[in-house]
Amino acid sequence: MTRVTMSLTRGRERHFNWSRKDEEFIADFTLVARRTLDEAEYRLFKFHFLLGADWRLCCHRLKMGRGNFFHAVYRIEQKLGRVFRELEPYSIYPIDEYFASSTRSAVAIDVARLPKGPAPLRPPMQPQPLPLAA
Repeated sequence: MTRVTMSLTRGRERHFNWSRKDEEFIADFTLVARRTLDEAEYRLFKFHFLLGADWRLCCHRLKMGRGNFFHAVYRIEQKLGRVFRELEPYSIYPIDEYFASSTRSAVAIDVARLPKGPAPLRPPMQPQPLPLAA
């Protein structure tokens, strides 16, 4: 189940935008990686980072040594980290700015947690003492 985020846009007429930020982040993350890395680096990125294979399985599958594997992983992390930080017009890193957007006044609402109808009025259960007249 995905979360839908509603954010308020700024301007004279206030509008709400609906989005699925989690899916948008995953799509941006994988598309930037695919555009940045060459074919061999992307295969290693896909097996190790996206599919979660450990170094033994990656080395066997990609027919590479342990040292070459870890050096390639470090190069991929360095290359993608720089691209994620310097991406224009909106960077993917830091993540809190990606999900909150660049305007700090954005409001995120989890639609699944909203009440279904009007909230019932709940008066206090204990009678409140009356103030004494002075």
